[in-house]
Amino acid sequence: MGSPYKTVAFQTLGCKLNFTETSTLARDFTSRGYAQVGSNDAADLYVINTCSVTNNANKKARKAVRRALRKSPYAKIAVIGCYAQLNPDEIVQIPGVSIVAGANEKFNLISQIETNNLNDKPIILNSNIETVEKFIPSYSMGERTRSFLKIQDGCDYNCSYCTIPLARGRSRSSSISKTLSQAIEIGKTDIKEIVLTGVNVGDFGVNRNENLYNLIQEMEKIDGINRYRISSIEPNLITDEIINFTAISNKFLPHFHIPLQSGSDAILKAMRRRYNTNLYADRVQKIQSIMPYACIGADVIVGFP
Repeated sequence: MGSPYKTVAFQTLGCKLNFTETSTLARDFTSRGYAQVGSNDAADLYVINTCSVTNNANKKARKAVRRALRKSPYAKIAVIGCYAQLNPDEIVQIPGVSIVAGANEKFNLISQIETNNLNDKPIILNSNIETVEKFIPSYSMGERTRSFLKIQDGCDYNCSYCTIPLARGRSRSSSISKTLSQAIEIGKTDIKEIVLTGVNVGDFGVNRNENLYNLIQEMEKIDGINRYRISSIEPNLITDEIINFTAISNKFLPHFHIPLQSGSDAILKAMRRRYNTNLYADRVQKIQSIMPYACIGADVIVGFP
């Protein structure tokens, strides 16, 4: 290994998608000879995977940098993820930050660390988000009793309150065959439940002539996995096919997280959401009509605009 750093600690802020990517990065580091330690332990290198959905998320990222340096004053700090994509120039002003890697560059972090001198001025690795087109697969492993499998990234919706399209780029996903290969790999471990996750999971297969319904039909057939959940899905993308399949599935749990955001059609329009309250109610009623035992969760934004 060409790196002078022997121990690495990871801290994840934000969503389950970040969690899957951190877990994948951690496996990359350990495969290259690094010893992973806890985020509360002293380490040579800290990798902070950031969120930027709210201003408070940015504050948490800055706090995480300061906290890491209190543990190891001479450690190198890598800040990656959404905050790093949106505000790299702001992050490099935080004392102690050595490298900043955006949406595309974070997946090549280990090579950048091993080929650059982190004792010089902070390094910014950040592409124009409009040029980011490649889907990078990832899944979590080892930290919990279930695995979070990333099946989709980015978003084309451009809701008026949301920075995710600017932080993660356009919607993209892997093929069904490659996604199944990862699920099969997970199924060879002790993990028996997979949560399908992404920025806009219902958009899986966009521009590929594939869709989420096609995917879940094939995942049902995989040996070694007993349970699946769909992490969150937009109400306008929950098709009757998906609902009907879940009702008869032996593996997909009757669990739907459906973001509402507002119960006002006027506010939903101002938010640039792609549904109204009637459509949302119709989807909930459809689920309840054939799965009265189903669990349905929702997000609501208070204080918009």
